Amino acid sequence: MGMGLLYAERAVREGARAVVLWDRNAEALEAAAQRLRGLGSAEIRPYTLDVSSAAEVAENAEAVLAELGAPDVLINNAGIVRGKYFWEHSGTDIDAVMDVNTLAPMHITRAFLPGMIERRTPARILNVASASGTLSVPKMSVYTASKWAVIGWSDSLRLELEEAGHGHVQVTTLIPSYIKTGMFEGARGPLMTPLMEPEYVVDKAWKALLEGRARVQLPWTVPLGSALRGLLPQPAWDVVAGKVFKVYQSMDHFTGRPAQAAEKPVQESGNRA
Repeated sequence: MGMGLLYAERAVREGARAVVLWDRNAEALEAAAQRLRGLGSAEIRPYTLDVSSAAEVAENAEAVLAELGAPDVLINNAGIVRGKYFWEHSGTDIDAVMDVNTLAPMHITRAFLPGMIERRTPARILNVASASGTLSVPKMSVYTASKWAVIGWSDSLRLELEEAGHGHVQVTTLIPSYIKTGMFEGARGPLMTPLMEPEYVVDKAWKALLEGRARVQLPWTVPLGSALRGLLPQPAWDVVAGKVFKVYQSMDHFTGRPAQAAEKPVQESGNRA
């Protein structure tokens, strides 16, 4: 279950009453549930579903709400990638990436948010985006588009909640560079941007969501890149990104997981409520 399991472990260790796991891989889901049950007293509820299906999301969210109520913490962490030129994507590739990376967190949040608002107690939402959602990266055009959308939606949702007087529900957007999960196997981090350990990212993200911080960008080169891109003319930025930082070459040796190479839309992880 990748990083999703690390978030769940953190919740259990910090005294969560219940942890809900969503994933399409039933075998991995049950293994994760068994592991979590050995870490503490939290009630572990695994649900097997495809988060790219709005109908399945609605059905399972209804079950969670009926059994446990609205979540205190919602983490949208599922993700897939297709590392190739845009014209090499099939229609199925495009739909899969956008459905899992962009539409799934929207449908999941839409299902749980009314209950989180109504309860009037502090609640947190963490939406996992990507540094590619702040930059343009060759061989990641569809993935990049999906994460640009997540950043715009997530931060707009944060503002909407504040404007509507629902500030007890706070939204954090996580914008990391490459992480050592296998999802980006073969990818190479740009200059001064090594692939990060999952535990490091989860620790930073967890602390930020509890604090209610609006945005977490990891590592420090991510906000630097965004600032430079905004300041420099496009031709100059292309030289800096492509020739100096090597951002544009970061996917040249991408292989991904075997399931990705076989063009199967396997989710990076589920979502915790």
